[in-house]
Amino acid sequence: MSQNKVKNIRFNRRRNRSKRNNRFHPERYRLVVSRSIKNISAQIIDDLQGATLASASTMDKDLQAKVMKISSKVEQSKLVGEHLAAKAKKNKIEKVVFDRNGFPYHGRVKALAEGARKGGLNF
Repeated sequence: MSQNKVKNIRFNRRRNRSKRNNRFHPERYRLVVSRSIKNISAQIIDDLQGATLASASTMDKDLQAKVMKISSKVEQSKLVGEHLAAKAKKNKIEKVVFDRNGFPYHGRVKALAEGARKGGLNF
């Protein structure tokens, strides 16, 4: 087996494990993190309705001015977490389940989670 195929199998195993534990909570929504090399985004999803309730990303137009001033991707992730928490507060969402989507909980994913906690989300 090629090295890339092994990496993809491991990633999918981690991803499915986190989804299995976090889906379909009747009283909590799911905060899902998506990470790429340049950007990071997060969504709050209602699995029972199949709808996205709030989302934030480094590519959002209202965050672009702030993101351009920050050089560190970790700090950008923290800003995205705080912005997502503010949007969630407008929609009266306080409790969520954190779905790291198979990514390790350190670096940018951890910074996004801390920013969301700082903004007022409980998970």
